[in-house]
Amino acid sequence: MAEVLYQSRGGTATLTINRPERRNSMTQAVVEELRAALARARDDAGVRVVVLTGAGEKAFCSGVDLSGGADGGFLGDHAGRGELPALFTDLWSLGKPTIARVRGFALAGGFGLALACDFVIASDDSQFGAPEVNVGLWPYVITVPLVRSMPPKRALELMMTGRRVDAAEALSIGFLNRVVPAEDLDGAVSELAARLAAASPIVMKMGRDSFYSVMDLPADAALRHLHAQLSLTTLTEDAREGMAAFNEKRRPVWKGR
Repeated sequence: MAEVLYQSRGGTATLTINRPERRNSMTQAVVEELRAALARARDDAGVRVVVLTGAGEKAFCSGVDLSGGADGGFLGDHAGRGELPALFTDLWSLGKPTIARVRGFALAGGFGLALACDFVIASDDSQFGAPEVNVGLWPYVITVPLVRSMPPKRALELMMTGRRVDAAEALSIGFLNRVVPAEDLDGAVSELAARLAAASPIVMKMGRDSFYSVMDLPADAALRHLHAQLSLTTLTEDAREGMAAFNEKRRPVWKGR
């Protein structure tokens, strides 16, 4: 049975971690499959949006599977642990919008995986947390998506205490975009995906890439980059089409170039 499922429909590629019996925890093989699936979605011009989720109703992803143990020696195990940060980088550099569809637990590496997506839509019965400190570890890698998604002191609190937060508190902290009843989760994700897919793919890519490029830059360097990107965007066919459609009071027809 495949541990990562890939489905493409209507411009949306859905990647599903398919290990419900293990609360969709991630082995190294699962992370590698997720990276391959993201590359497939990236290279498919028909895919406009990527949705990441977990099978079943119990968990989005409960983190890295700790049951098997690593056996590649120190250097091999260290290299294997690099797959999760590489997956986060893949998400940020994808060039297409990403949505985490969260039902149930999003813990440890799974918490980071959700927050590495552009949007997080969760059911009201979801829970989030970084419990690594409780087993003598520290959530090193997920520090980056956490501090990019909430005030740093809130991220540090969750990492130092290991406590879980429910969807309502998560929304108040600010790392969720929307919380809905479980029965409305698929509809809310589909609605957002359709809205994102309706935009110009080239403008979406250029704008999204710029967002992540300037996130860690000083303000003056960020503004220089954004200034240049604005001028480059005006040279695209889609920008000219969008402005023409606005003036002519019609819907734009995107060409993706």
